Amino acid sequence: MTKVLYPGSFDPITKGHMNIVEQASELFDEVVIAVLQNKSKSLGFFTLEERLEIIKELYKDHENIKVVQGSGAAVDLALLYECKNIIRGLRGITDYDQEVQLAMTNREISDNKVNTILLFADKEYQFISSSMVREVFGLEKDISRYVDPLVKEKMLMKRMKN
Repeated sequence: MTKVLYPGSFDPITKGHMNIVEQASELFDEVVIAVLQNKSKSLGFFTLEERLEIIKELYKDHENIKVVQGSGAAVDLALLYECKNIIRGLRGITDYDQEVQLAMTNREISDNKVNTILLFADKEYQFISSSMVREVFGLEKDISRYVDPLVKEKMLMKRMKN
């Protein structure tokens, strides 16, 4: 069985992220989505637990997609879940340099046990980022074209609570 790890903060998970998951699920027997807290970013919109719950709900009917919570190095999670590969999504050329550096670092710190595979999101999702979704949502504009209806609903519910 070939397994791949897809790590990210997914705050919120976007249609771009979901497009990468869809592509990966066609290439690998199992996709392990690792929901992480990015220490270099602000707290964001959803808590780690809320993001995990949302993504599990989105993929509850997909037998080859597993959703886990993680911390630490992505390569350590990859090895823990027996994944020889990590996938990363590219929105465009602006992500490339950073992703190549990350891929080389991950390969090195895993003693060449984990490889990184870069996938491009389909063109209609190239410009979407979680931070852009949060910004548009903060301006009280429609985010339907960027996120799944479940994500939009959860964001609206959270806004009403706050």
